[in-house]
Amino acid sequence: MKPASASARHLPDVAHEAAAEARPLDWVGMANIALPLRVAAAGGEPIQVAASVDVGVNLKDPDARGIHMSRLYLHLQDAFASEIVTPAGLRRILQSLVASQKGLSTSARLVIRHDQMLLRPALASGNAGWKRYPVEIDAHLVDGHLRLGLAFSVEYSSTCPASAALSRQLNAERFNADFADARPISVGVVGDWLASERGLAATPHAQRSRASVRIQLRPQFEELPLANLIDALEQALGTPVQTAVKREDEQAFAALNAANLMFCEDAARRVASVLAHDPHVEHFDAEVEHYESLHPHDAVARISGQGPAVD
Repeated sequence: MKPASASARHLPDVAHEAAAEARPLDWVGMANIALPLRVAAAGGEPIQVAASVDVGVNLKDPDARGIHMSRLYLHLQDAFASEIVTPAGLRRILQSLVASQKGLSTSARLVIRHDQMLLRPALASGNAGWKRYPVEIDAHLVDGHLRLGLAFSVEYSSTCPASAALSRQLNAERFNADFADARPISVGVVGDWLASERGLAATPHAQRSRASVRIQLRPQFEELPLANLIDALEQALGTPVQTAVKREDEQAFAALNAANLMFCEDAARRVASVLAHDPHVEHFDAEVEHYESLHPHDAVARISGQGPAVD
């Protein structure tokens, strides 16, 4: 006699049993689900990236033992396979997650982590290379209202203004010592001296640095402003780390560092100035970290604020 197939058999479902110590739960769901994600690519077709997703719903019925967890997973697979991530799309997905629970839930939350890849041109050589930006999207639907958070970070170079001033002093002292008895001095002689090893008595210290921001977005816009915000922050900081680099690019990068001397306090204010004037931003928290080459501890500054007022 053949055993009955799984579809023909009655399978037990203990989730329908009464809950012990009954009470509602704030969130129930899954963390670190591996899913492919379609994201907008600047100036081109959407691209697919690997994502890690957390999903949860509230359990409002105190007597219900559990939610329908498999429905959350299957809804996510279907939703992210068919459309890119947008505020309107996230709202629809969250609404479908609530509906999948058949009255057990009224709220849903998604946290999506992925790397955004952007192609960056070199500064002078005409080459280009890919840069990776870690991104986190936090979408939260409560009583039909969407709360949308966006977090990401950019890396840049920071050259210390104090160290630059001290280096200039040593360079000037060496110049004075080398040319104390040389009068008059021709432009050509000074130019040759500056281009020689004697023309560099000291260099300011610089280090790779990171600006990390967490933004509460106004959800009425059609697209997530990720690429535009990254571009604006890198432009404000002035010294984003490079990808493809030849000698002319390295020289141009050195010039950018000289033109953008900054303490961590300066960098934090530059970041805040961008976010405070972006209409997508409702509220922001930002942190800059300068991974010091002078000493083994880091310089850190944090700042928060509101986006621009809207009518």
